[in-house]
Amino acid sequence: MNISIEKKRMDCSALPKGWQREEVIRKSGLSAGKVDVYYYRGVRSDASLVPPIRQTASIFKQPVTVYKTQESKVKTDLKHGNQEKPKQLFWEKRLEGLTACDANGVIGTTSLPRYIKPLGPYTSDATTIQSLATALHVSSQPITGQTGSKQTILENPGVFLNPEQPLIAAVTITKEDVKRQEERVKRARLRLKEALVTA
Repeated sequence: MNISIEKKRMDCSALPKGWQREEVIRKSGLSAGKVDVYYYRGVRSDASLVPPIRQTASIFKQPVTVYKTQESKVKTDLKHGNQEKPKQLFWEKRLEGLTACDANGVIGTTSLPRYIKPLGPYTSDATTIQSLATALHVSSQPITGQTGSKQTILENPGVFLNPEQPLIAAVTITKEDVKRQEERVKRARLRLKEALVTA
């Protein structure tokens, strides 16, 4: 079955320079009188045509179907990099005054080891412990503490405080520290074995 058509191509003033509008009028068949409208962008430097955006319309008001064949450049630009939520400084201070307790309501006390020093303006031991516990729980990077000097951090914490690290001064663990901790663990295991044997 042959359908006779008539084509008209012209520059499209409603679109940017280089776009042309082609109207294909159907002359016979059940759809006689309908008009298919095609938009073409001009020839690129590599002599290939950009695929057309097809719109179907007729002389009667009908919905228009638009087929996009190219992805928007704006969408691809937004996909770069890992977008991380910024971290708030001193958010742990909101937890001040709150303490943990067991099922019986007994409140345990926790104290910092002597080599862990709080760092930050008006930072209490409780805030420091909460900051350190949070960093150990959620951080995927090593915990080193704040690398800036105490004086510079106290003068301008917003600039010199690293939100990725807990509110403690920089901590260096030596081989002697590791050996002492290993000895403590050994002694604790021996005491546990002795307690189990005597029980």
